[in-house]
Amino acid sequence: MAASIKIKRLGKKDVVLFQELILVFEEVFESESLKTPKKAYLKQLLKNPGFVVYIALNKKEVVGGLTAFELPMYYYKGSEMFIYDIAIKPKFQRKEIGKTLLVKLQQYCKKNGIKDIFVTANAEDANALQFYDTTGGKAEMVVHFNFTSDK
Repeated sequence: MAASIKIKRLGKKDVVLFQELILVFEEVFESESLKTPKKAYLKQLLKNPGFVVYIALNKKEVVGGLTAFELPMYYYKGSEMFIYDIAIKPKFQRKEIGKTLLVKLQQYCKKNGIKDIFVTANAEDANALQFYDTTGGKAEMVVHFNFTSDK
């Protein structure tokens, strides 16, 4: 990883950095501009101890990050961690920043007694599949279903 890259866990006062990370996600995932919630909502989300956000900073520029949700389990006392998004700006990819973000999340999970971490990836996203494979992830074949609540 480049020496100028710093990894930071966001807290409730880091709304502006969180907004910058959301813009990175939009760029990397090539998603249409989403209507990002207001600062008050994002601040409330960052206050949630079950929501974990790490960013990668190059000087003061957010160049990547990840978001994850702690999921309390009911069939044993403990939690699992679900990585919701992870992305690095294209010009900063392949510099081990994504791997470093994963390691930080693993350290957080170990410290907090969370053994299992999981993430989903689209089968056609070869780059994501390769990234998760080369960083020690074990693939499982599952089918993911989406539902809406407005039916």
